[in-house]
Amino acid sequence: MANTILVGAQWGDEGKGKIIDVLTEKADIVVRSQGGSNAGHTVIIGEQKYILHLVPSGILRNRKKCVIGNGVVVDPVGLVEEIRMLEDLGVKVDGKLFISDAAHLVLPYHRLLDAQREDHKGRKKIGTTKRGIGPAYADKASRTGLRMMDLIDPERFEKALRERLKENNAVLKALGAKPLSFAKVHAACRAAGDRLRPLVTNTVVLLNRALRQRKEMLFEGAQGTFLDLDHGTYPYVTSSNTTAGGACTGSGVPPHRIDRVVGVMKAYTTRVGEGPFPTESDELGDLLHGMGREFGATTGRPRRCGWFDAVLTRHAAMVNGIDDIAVTNLDGLDTLERIRICVAYKLNGKKLDYVPADLHQLAACEPVFRDLPGWQSDTSRARKWKELPARARQYLEAVANLVGASLGIVSVGPARDQTIVLK
Repeated sequence: MANTILVGAQWGDEGKGKIIDVLTEKADIVVRSQGGSNAGHTVIIGEQKYILHLVPSGILRNRKKCVIGNGVVVDPVGLVEEIRMLEDLGVKVDGKLFISDAAHLVLPYHRLLDAQREDHKGRKKIGTTKRGIGPAYADKASRTGLRMMDLIDPERFEKALRERLKENNAVLKALGAKPLSFAKVHAACRAAGDRLRPLVTNTVVLLNRALRQRKEMLFEGAQGTFLDLDHGTYPYVTSSNTTAGGACTGSGVPPHRIDRVVGVMKAYTTRVGEGPFPTESDELGDLLHGMGREFGATTGRPRRCGWFDAVLTRHAAMVNGIDDIAVTNLDGLDTLERIRICVAYKLNGKKLDYVPADLHQLAACEPVFRDLPGWQSDTSRARKWKELPARARQYLEAVANLVGASLGIVSVGPARDQTIVLK
């Protein structure tokens, strides 16, 4: 498998957790390099469903090391709760999970600031998960953030937290929120620090030592390409680099050691929160929601749904250097008589084959559709390419050709075994 970066090629929620779980079988180390607990990766093994927010999905495989890299922002209390959940389900964490000492912390004032600022925006809200991710990255950029190395040093952490909480309580008060208690925040964080201390290490050294030992790495992307701070539909984006380049800066693994990029995309398109969505379809959304699909793993919010957007995913392939694609949720289209693919945009009478950076232009784009016949049969039991209906295979081939990458994986359901691996 070599060293592989897995990225979302749409607006997140593409099913990366499941694809990571499938690919982990051939990896030695699974690395998270950006984002925080705003991610929600769902893996179903047998009758058990796991929803992971910070811990890499590789934790569900035996004898795999998992790394939370320096580019991730970590809610220490939330991470301890997630570890406890895994241990209660019989998943071993100690000795398998390693956390970067340079990863920044998400603290209670970040969450409260996130919620207050979002609420104050009214109609201009971004659609944040209110998990404190943006404010934590803002502190990182302004060089006022606290890191895991601070958390595990009790004396240093107490002093730094007292200073940061005093400043942030003043901001919270100005926003109309109740100030936070230092004693309560400190006690919760100190307890989390005690639990996490044995897991904290210099992960840049750990990963580069593993490279010299020829270990194979899998980089688990969170969110999706069009939520990237630089390449996404700004300002309706997250606060980190969700594209392939972020895997290197957020882990300390050099770019020339990356061998392959896999882009995950649904057989249709979804997004959560605000922002332009050229192929959005209420008809498709009603169908998928009626099937109990497309509700956020992190927020529970219904996702906006639309037809597959080949302009969007082709642009993602260009930005990330995608070699292979993994198409998920094919079975969500099983009942349709006609399936639409957006092959271009039309803007002011001109055809576009890329995603404009100007949000006003993107909002004005009209999708140019190509209609394909549906297969109108159950794909969820298929385990081999030839077991898929002919029209489903034709649809997937059309998607791969339009994206400009090889078809590597097809997912026909949420379970681990509902997967067709082509390469």
